[in-house]
Amino acid sequence: MNIEDKLKELDILLPEIATPLGSYRPCVVSGNHIYVSGQLPLKEGELLSKGIVGDDVSLEEAVEAARLCAINSLAVLKNETGDLNKIKKIVKVTGYVASSGNFYKQADVINGASNLYFDVFGEKGAHARAAVGVYKLPINAPVEVDLIAEIAT
Repeated sequence: MNIEDKLKELDILLPEIATPLGSYRPCVVSGNHIYVSGQLPLKEGELLSKGIVGDDVSLEEAVEAARLCAINSLAVLKNETGDLNKIKKIVKVTGYVASSGNFYKQADVINGASNLYFDVFGEKGAHARAAVGVYKLPINAPVEVDLIAEIAT
């Protein structure tokens, strides 16, 4: 299936890509791989939720934040490639969850991103992954997701 059609079917509208918060690029292409910088759960320039998962942010809110991070990463992929149908494979996803001391469901949170990639790309969206609990994330975001994808050359 055409990826643009799949996005419409899933009612996903890709946003404009966020302006980097530091001295880096939204993505870098090297060979037939594209490395997407960490994406935050920004919607129209604002964080979907703020704070620490397990304290300020519920599991459900964090899962939705991870999904939004994934949508934002798709916007970066499309901006760079011009066409999401050029994505051959989502190779690796790393998710960071700002976690309270007693929160241990980082994998459940990052499923919000992983499931989105699978929903959009099917088997091409199945990937290797790490889900990591961290103390704090930029601008008080609860979740950050980066990825590596293989692109058609």
